Amino acid sequence: MAQSYGSYQEEIYLRALGGVLPQFPMEHGELEERARAALPPSVWSYVAGGAGDERTQRANVSAFGRWGLMPRMFVGAKERDLSVELFGMRLPSPLLMAPIGVIGLCAQDGHGDLATARAAARTGVPMIASTLSADPMEDVAAALGDTPGFFQLYTPTDRDLAAHFVQRAERAGFRGIVVTLDTWVTGWRPRDLSTGNFPQLRGHCLANYFGDPVFRAGLEHSPEEDPGAAVLRWTQVFGAPLTWDDLPWLRSLTDLPLIVKGLGHPEDVRRARDGGVDGVYCSNHGGRQADGGLPALDTLPGVVEAADGLPVLFDSGVRSGADAVKALALGASAVGIGRPYAYGLALGGTDGAVHVLRTLLAEADLIMAVDGYPTLADLVPEALRRVA
Repeated sequence: MAQSYGSYQEEIYLRALGGVLPQFPMEHGELEERARAALPPSVWSYVAGGAGDERTQRANVSAFGRWGLMPRMFVGAKERDLSVELFGMRLPSPLLMAPIGVIGLCAQDGHGDLATARAAARTGVPMIASTLSADPMEDVAAALGDTPGFFQLYTPTDRDLAAHFVQRAERAGFRGIVVTLDTWVTGWRPRDLSTGNFPQLRGHCLANYFGDPVFRAGLEHSPEEDPGAAVLRWTQVFGAPLTWDDLPWLRSLTDLPLIVKGLGHPEDVRRARDGGVDGVYCSNHGGRQADGGLPALDTLPGVVEAADGLPVLFDSGVRSGADAVKALALGASAVGIGRPYAYGLALGGTDGAVHVLRTLLAEADLIMAVDGYPTLADLVPEALRRVA
């Protein structure tokens, strides 16, 4: 399954000989700047913004700069294998597209969930589809083609609705359930508060709720007839503050791999492992939910140790292929990409997201070539050094 992801640069150079330069930015700063110009201000602030003064969001990004990869020569890493075994599946690369609840609004046609799924189909990079989707999960799953997808669950307070969401995800063909633990209530987000901007309260990205028979059974009128009442009902059922007592119930909902997202403390990881989860997801929601916390990368080694062999997914602050390589060396089994693919989507729909994923994969592949790490198994913590 080994692929030469670094060959993307050869495609770019060869097209340039014919006068064709890249349509989309090659560097994250420009990607971000152009996405800001392309998106409506309300969508931009929701996607790009974070909690509090956004110090944790910035710390997530800067944490990668504290690590450097030690080069190894005479390795002959002519071919690299970036494939990874995850939950019984052999994936061509260790990248994932992290769940983004308003990704539907990031595409110019308002169907960003479908565009993201098509990017997954074209690249082989799995998508973790959010509960907060502009299109029903069944349509998103169908657009994934042969690429596996995961369904991310914001656990409703209504247990019947939660169970039905999981059942729908199973029937649609998703290959795992990712339960987000840190977003049963919305964090303090000054950018959005200053403009009163909360997309779901305006009825956006609620397709999975409005089309669900369990959700609709709790309404006097259909969402089509009374959208305001449907949104009000959504605010009542959106998020359950889960406790350890709820873990056996969550585990009972599905035989699919169960991954719990938002863990950073080793003791939480141990308890989740003992409670029967199949994987843990080290993340602080990209700094969107709580300010003043540790960068997610700093918590990763402790999470990996406590997971004791369970797969550890990671996201928060990844902006480049170099970042992904460092997270993998610190023990991540797979690395989630968030804002970068959302920005690519804003600029060019599926084509833009595919470009971003290919640039990240190409950079990671070429770093492994240059620095002498032919496989992911060679990326171990000892390969990194602290940067003064």
